[in-house]
Amino acid sequence: MKKHNFIRGRYQQKATRPSARQMIACCALTATLFGGALCAQNPQTSARTPGDSVRTLDEVIVRDVRVSNKTPLTTSTVNADELQEARSSVSIPYMLETQPSVVASGENGTVGATAIRIRGVDASRINVNINGITLNDPESQAVFWYNIPNLGGMAQSLQIQRGVGASTGGSPAFGAAINLQTLNACNDAYGMADIGYGSWNTKQYSIAAGSGITRHGFSFDMAYSGLTSDGFLRGGQTDQQSFFGSASWYGKKTLIKFLTIIGSQTTGITWDGADSADLNNDLRFNPSGAYHMDGKTLYYPNETDNYWQQHYQLYLSHLLNDQWSLKAVLNYTHGDGYYEQYKEGKKYSKYAMDGYSGKTDFVTRKQMDNGGLTGNLGINYEGEKLTFSLGDNMVYFDGYHFGNVIWVRADSVNLADPYEWYRYNGTKTDNSVYAKATYDFTRDLNAYADLQLRTVNYKLRGMADDLFSMDFDQNYLFFNPKAGLNYRISDHQRTYLVAGISNREPTKSDIKDAIGNGDTVKAETLLDIELGYQAAYARWSFSANLYAMLYKDQLTPNGDISSSGYALMENVDKSYRIGIELQGGFKVTDWFRMDANLTLSDNKVMDFTYLDFADGDSVPNAVTGNTPLALSPSVVGAAIATFEPFKNAKLQLISKYVGKQYADNTGRECYAIDPYFLLNVKASYTWHLKGTNEIEAQLLVNNLLDHQYRLSAWVGDWVDDWSGPAAAYYYHSRGFLQQPGINFMGRLIYRF
Repeated sequence: MKKHNFIRGRYQQKATRPSARQMIACCALTATLFGGALCAQNPQTSARTPGDSVRTLDEVIVRDVRVSNKTPLTTSTVNADELQEARSSVSIPYMLETQPSVVASGENGTVGATAIRIRGVDASRINVNINGITLNDPESQAVFWYNIPNLGGMAQSLQIQRGVGASTGGSPAFGAAINLQTLNACNDAYGMADIGYGSWNTKQYSIAAGSGITRHGFSFDMAYSGLTSDGFLRGGQTDQQSFFGSASWYGKKTLIKFLTIIGSQTTGITWDGADSADLNNDLRFNPSGAYHMDGKTLYYPNETDNYWQQHYQLYLSHLLNDQWSLKAVLNYTHGDGYYEQYKEGKKYSKYAMDGYSGKTDFVTRKQMDNGGLTGNLGINYEGEKLTFSLGDNMVYFDGYHFGNVIWVRADSVNLADPYEWYRYNGTKTDNSVYAKATYDFTRDLNAYADLQLRTVNYKLRGMADDLFSMDFDQNYLFFNPKAGLNYRISDHQRTYLVAGISNREPTKSDIKDAIGNGDTVKAETLLDIELGYQAAYARWSFSANLYAMLYKDQLTPNGDISSSGYALMENVDKSYRIGIELQGGFKVTDWFRMDANLTLSDNKVMDFTYLDFADGDSVPNAVTGNTPLALSPSVVGAAIATFEPFKNAKLQLISKYVGKQYADNTGRECYAIDPYFLLNVKASYTWHLKGTNEIEAQLLVNNLLDHQYRLSAWVGDWVDDWSGPAAAYYYHSRGFLQQPGINFMGRLIYRF
């Protein structure tokens, strides 16, 4: 037997990837070229172009995906100042945690892999777009936020549309849409430097700079951000880098803008979870990478997930006249990466190494290399009574997945090169044609319609990692209509009613898992009906929204995860989410304000059949009934108390409550996730220096009450049949994601 010396096979990394030091140096050099105050507002009047025209040209880019308060959709908008203030929360899911119906979670505390659910709907069913171009991976249909860290710091504003949302490119919203608009050009040059330090040796740093709009109409903006952390869990270290660059030219009626967003991440693998006994002994326990030698438990040092993602976007917006405008967008996204794992005591046959028998230890890399091209063309009209948009969005995606064995603990195996045991390819063509219109019948009453026709072709070819052959070729045709009415009760109040249908295809993992099980997976359909009321006055605001989301063949988690950490899904015939969202704010005094939201909902699978048993039973019982939808709490709430006791100082008490939920669709108490309440404190103070320069200090303390709680990593029923069928017994099993207790992040921002 070999000594445990990890010798990797040849694996070519891309030599063109800049190091973090090189990226920081480049950004610092750029920043020295500019001066002035940080721009967090829409552009103002420039020497060459009137401010209104500049603002309009930027808004044309997102006009067909953003909605105003005349549109009968349920929305929340977060502006640039709020996004900058929330950056101490590190990732977008936690930046949005206090928004209505939002539940944020992490595998490793607030750093590394984080996730967001809205109304109980997971990330693969939330449409996320940047400037109208979908960010969701066409195969997984999800957004992995740590692939583009500090995305919130690159945003001018962010709008959440709950429910089916407005039509965009890519897979439609099945619970919410998140629309980001990247930083707009400013009138004046600006710069910002930002450093932070927090628990688990977390270091956060960023720099941003912009030239302002020159007298010739040019504007250049950039932002660089990095985050490193040891992580809350053992082996949960992370190193995340991101770069944003924008070059724009503003003519009198034309805007040409080029954007690039580059993200890179290396994180420890933390999705396996751990059982309660291990966590009771060590809250930071993480079994990933464990192996045994000479009676000792050791951990593989490179048990990591690595990914590099690049976005290149070219925009054209043009004002034809006072009513008509058009936009054209071309986007290319490339991603490549791998995750490396130590596998103990596995059979050679698992990796198609047919020349060997028995079991041993392996180090494997599952890799991917993909690229996607998106084109979008749209035209907008704004008349006195009629506003409409017509557009077409085309996506072509080509992705390769392959796995290599790079080390084997056996003298008889010679891996001069990595041994490839599987490879498959997925291609996807997605075309969406949409038309949206708002018509004002009177000054107070207007109607909204949104029609989308979407065609999808998806192919999977090759050998899967579980060594079964795939030859999948499926066409989908979806019609997604929405219509509603908006009524302005007064200058401060409105009410609306909207209904919409959304259809979407299953993800690559859903299809692949179904093929491996000899099964089929269906597309999903949602009927969403919403009735809302909003009031906004100088000192107080209130809104209430009733929603009914009725599903056919909804894909919902069955509680288990794949070897890659993906939630395994199952079609359920009929299900629903019915609830009310309440939101309000009150400015008690000039120095004290209260804001709160509460979602009460009923989320059920109808006539669901499952096997029930007590641990050790030899015969399970089939049970049919209306059961809770997985990971869908019936109560979600948040509250913020904001104090400004004296000038330039702010103190916020931020609370979050998430009610009881279940890890699978059976509603069994053994798979329940306990409710939890979190109290965070954020304090800040700003020193105003000469001119527009300023320094701001922030301190964020999370989980101030040190509440110890756990989320579910996976659950599963298993059969102990080691002694043969006559001695089969049924048991429940589950893994947990331990959440951290009290932790902090301090931040210092210099704006110049």
